[in-house]
Amino acid sequence: SAVALLVLAAALASGLALALLPRAPVNRSCTAPDNRTGFLCDDRVTCVPASWVCDKMSNCRNGEDEQEQLCGDLPHSLPSYLVFYCSNPRSWVYADQRCNGMNECGDCSDETWSLAACPPCGQDWWSCRPVHFQFCSCIPRWLCRDGIQHCLGWSDEFVC
Repeated sequence: SAVALLVLAAALASGLALALLPRAPVNRSCTAPDNRTGFLCDDRVTCVPASWVCDKMSNCRNGEDEQEQLCGDLPHSLPSYLVFYCSNPRSWVYADQRCNGMNECGDCSDETWSLAACPPCGQDWWSCRPVHFQFCSCIPRWLCRDGIQHCLGWSDEFVC
């Protein structure tokens, strides 16, 4: 029985030692719907769009997208794949907001500058130099021929 106790103690000690070893970080990068950058939940199935992380609403079953470790010091506590820094280094947006057609940075650096590396306007967008700063270099096609000038030269009303 003393031998059995020694074997049990050795097994517990080795188990404890293994538990204390540093674990490799879990890769949580994933592709959310609409090809958006995402955060992979603990279930390894659910992919939450980047902009849903740290939004004070739990989207993962265990709430890991709202944990203090992840959300404590935004944007510095976020993994780099979830963050896009605007041309003003103090401004940032979530990675899935880059190249979405909207001017979240305020200076269009998330849409048109070389930092963003956005593809040309998609088929649901019209390429022009917009008047309204809500958009940068493309406007949604549903704004074409609506009687309101969105592009310099009125191309959204006469050509689009």
